[in-house]
Amino acid sequence: MPTALLVLGVGAIAAALLVVALVVLPSGPARVPLSRLDPSVAPPASALAGAGAAAGAAVEKVLLKRGRLAAGAAALERAGMSMTLPNFVLVVLLTTAAGALLGGFLGGPLLALLLVVLVPLGAKLLLGFRAGRRQSAFADQLDDSLQLMASSLRAGHSLLRAVDSVSHEAEAPTSEEFARIVNETRVGRDLNDALDEVAERMGSDDFTWVAQAIAIHREVGGNLAEVLDAVGNTIRERNAIRRQVKALSAEGKLSAIVLMALPFGVTGFLSVSNPEYLAKFTESLVGYAMLGAAGLMLLVGGLWLKKTVAITF
Repeated sequence: MPTALLVLGVGAIAAALLVVALVVLPSGPARVPLSRLDPSVAPPASALAGAGAAAGAAVEKVLLKRGRLAAGAAALERAGMSMTLPNFVLVVLLTTAAGALLGGFLGGPLLALLLVVLVPLGAKLLLGFRAGRRQSAFADQLDDSLQLMASSLRAGHSLLRAVDSVSHEAEAPTSEEFARIVNETRVGRDLNDALDEVAERMGSDDFTWVAQAIAIHREVGGNLAEVLDAVGNTIRERNAIRRQVKALSAEGKLSAIVLMALPFGVTGFLSVSNPEYLAKFTESLVGYAMLGAAGLMLLVGGLWLKKTVAITF
C-alpha cells in the first residue's frame, strides 16, 4: 500500500511538471498581436480584474458615505503602505471571511467569531506598528538629514535643491518624505505647507521646529545653514536623551510584557496538561465571577504598567 501511494504521488508530480512545461512555459518566440500595439485601444480587462474593481468601488463608496476615507488614507500613508484604502479594506474583509470559515470548520462557531474580531483588530494594530516604527526611524534620521541640508546650503545650492539632495542621499522613510516634498512643490504647492504636512504625518515635534525655522527664514532671510545646524544639535541632544530613556525603561517594559503574558501562558499549559482543573471555572456562577475579576485586574494592571513605562519628554 505505501509503495502504491508513492508511485501515485510521483506520477502526480510528473503530470504537474508536464502541464507546466506544455502550458506555462513558452514554446517559441513570443508574438504580440497587432491590436495590442495600437495605443488608442484599451487592453481588455479580465473578469477577475473587473470584479475586483467593482468591489473596490463599492467599498470606496461605503467609506466615503461614512466619512472614513480621508482618515483611513492618512493612516495608510503614515504606515508607508502604497496600497489604496479600498483595496486594503477589501483584503481585510476577505481575510476575515476566510479566517471565519476556517475557524468554523476547525473549532466551531466560537473560534469563527473570535477570528472575525481578531483579524480586523490585527490589521489595525499592524498599521499602528508600521506607523510607529516609521516615525521612530524618521526621528532617528532627522539630525543627519539636517546636517546634509546645511552642507548643501553652504555649497551654494538653493533650499529646494538641498531638500532634493536629502531625498536622494538619505535612507527611507526620510528619503520618501523629502521626495514627496519635492514632487509637491514642483506641481505648485507651497513649500511651507508641504513641510507642515510631513511634520503632522510623521508626528514629529522636531521637524515642526525645522518647518518653522524654514518659514521664518523665507520671511526675514538670514543664514539658514547656521539655523539648521543649531536645530540639528538640539535634535541630536534630544535623540540622545530619548535613547537613554528607552534603554532605562526597557526592563520595565519587558517586565510588563512578561507579567501580562504569564496568565495566558499558565492557562494554556493547564488547558493541555489538566483540563479538569480549569473546567471548574465554567461550571458555576462563582467561577465566571472569578474569571471576570481576574480579567478586570489584569486590564487595570496592564494600563498601570503601560502608564508607568510611558515617559514623555
